[in-house]
Amino acid sequence: MIRTLIVDDDFRVAGVHAGFVEEVEGFAVVGTAHTAAEARARVRELAPDLILLDVYLPDESGLAVLPELQTDTIVLSAATDSASVAAAIRAGALNYLIKPFTTRQLAERLTSYARFRGLLGEDRALAQDDVDRAYRVLHDQDRTSAPKGQSTATSRLVSEQLRRAGRPLSAAEVAGELGMARATAQRYLTALAESGTVQMRLRYGATGRPEHEYRWSDA
Repeated sequence: MIRTLIVDDDFRVAGVHAGFVEEVEGFAVVGTAHTAAEARARVRELAPDLILLDVYLPDESGLAVLPELQTDTIVLSAATDSASVAAAIRAGALNYLIKPFTTRQLAERLTSYARFRGLLGEDRALAQDDVDRAYRVLHDQDRTSAPKGQSTATSRLVSEQLRRAGRPLSAAEVAGELGMARATAQRYLTALAESGTVQMRLRYGATGRPEHEYRWSDA
């Protein structure tokens, strides 16, 4: 079993994440912590195999404590700024999952981690192909699901365009930024709105018919 420690400032959220983890075969939650200081103590006490770490802790940033933990870590956080993501990667995080996420999204990353751990678990010399395979396995399920008949890569491009924009965009604006047909952008935006990934509302101009606009959902 992969012994997992949950670190989150919110007791309720920590419990929800623990429930998610327990549903994944091969994983067991050995404890929770709600501050950076408690995370340090729990790591010394429990020696977990994996830590699921929040960034926003009440006494110290999770990114500050991450290098000290010396344990495989996946960051689970509402922090979406590029500086936080870059800092997590520099500090050694194996993955970064933005809240809110689904049970499936977490399970996919945990399953990939288990395979990664299995590939590197033996104390043996590795060829470059072994190293490359381990990295591919670790992230091979890090992709946004797309509805049937739609491209996952295109869905991700549309999602990232909205996330980076930081403001509502119309289908025509997304299409113009990405160099695709307006109808194509509209189709992907509608699917993202139906899944709750983006928020949709009507934009009323000074003249002419109103049009839909889409904003990345932080809820």
